[in-house]
Amino acid sequence: MMATLLFIIPSGKSDGEKLMDWGKCRRLQWHIVLLLGAGFAIADGFKASGLTDILAGWLGFLRGAPALAVAPVACAFSGLLTEFTSDDATTTLVLPLLAELGRTIGVHPLLLMVPGAVGAQLSYLLPTGSPGNSVGFSTGYVTIKDMVVTGMPIKIVGVAALTVLLPTLGVAVFGMDQKV
Repeated sequence: MMATLLFIIPSGKSDGEKLMDWGKCRRLQWHIVLLLGAGFAIADGFKASGLTDILAGWLGFLRGAPALAVAPVACAFSGLLTEFTSDDATTTLVLPLLAELGRTIGVHPLLLMVPGAVGAQLSYLLPTGSPGNSVGFSTGYVTIKDMVVTGMPIKIVGVAALTVLLPTLGVAVFGMDQKV
């Protein structure tokens, strides 16, 4: 419904020109729009099918683990998941799951949620990870091999930096040393 307004609202550039016309609409990268929609559909499917409960069960081993181990596992978990769904869909799926898991295993929920959110943004390996990846891949100049070769070191450095910074600065900034 909101998209229809783009065909009605004047652009202000010249008389009679609207924000969107059929020519502009045909030139849109529709495969990217569909790819993002598919990522959100997959996230909803995970919830509806009960897969999120299964994924939460996989992370149950974190009960009693030291904070230095919890952060990288949550980051790597969402970082792996985000390669197959969009980063937004992964964040939507993972954050409530990690918040509940934090309460269940007796750690501050932010100790899992912050690395989960950061890990979801480390989507550099596949075109499905983010809209930017999709755009770059759709040009034909970037291959999946290129994405993996350049993205893997970035992902590893991101997880390593989070592993060091979250237990130190996270305690000071977010008060994660307190039980919730």
